[in-house]
Amino acid sequence: MTLNLPTVLTLLRIVIIPVLVLAFYLPYSWSNEVVVGLFIAAGITDWADGWIARRYQMMSPFGAFLDPVADKLLVAVSLVLIVQSHPEILLTLAAAIIVGREITISALREWMAEIGQRARVRVSVVGKSKTVFQMVAIGFLLYGEPLLDLPVMTIGRVLLLVAAVLTMWSMVIYLRSAWPAITAERS
Repeated sequence: MTLNLPTVLTLLRIVIIPVLVLAFYLPYSWSNEVVVGLFIAAGITDWADGWIARRYQMMSPFGAFLDPVADKLLVAVSLVLIVQSHPEILLTLAAAIIVGREITISALREWMAEIGQRARVRVSVVGKSKTVFQMVAIGFLLYGEPLLDLPVMTIGRVLLLVAAVLTMWSMVIYLRSAWPAITAERS
């Protein structure tokens, strides 16, 4: 296995996660800004690794495996931090829906690939929209303090609830797409 630039960027995203956790627990007034900066940096590496891989034909099986793992780790860890610091029922339910869907769809994609039906569970527009709402919500919730009179936490909560609804919707889309293969497997 050779490491190309997109894979190195993906690995960097994984390395950012424990640094983000450490910064989250720092007892300084500026730590939330550092956390959001790290989260944004991780998001930029996610965009950059995909763009570079496609633009310069640097795609690899290892990179294709690692990229969604890095994304899911970043989101899951960030949601755990948010729920731990704001143990509210709606945030907890939204986080559980998002993490549960990620586990379910990852397992579904793996199984569909195993039976040669991976194309049935391609990323949908709803899935991409879910990701945008989710990432913006997490950024707001990690910051967590009013900014220029913006109710950051309220905006983050609303966006995370929208992301949770889109998460459920996208899961239904993926399951409906996979249903013929699921039912054929039982026969």
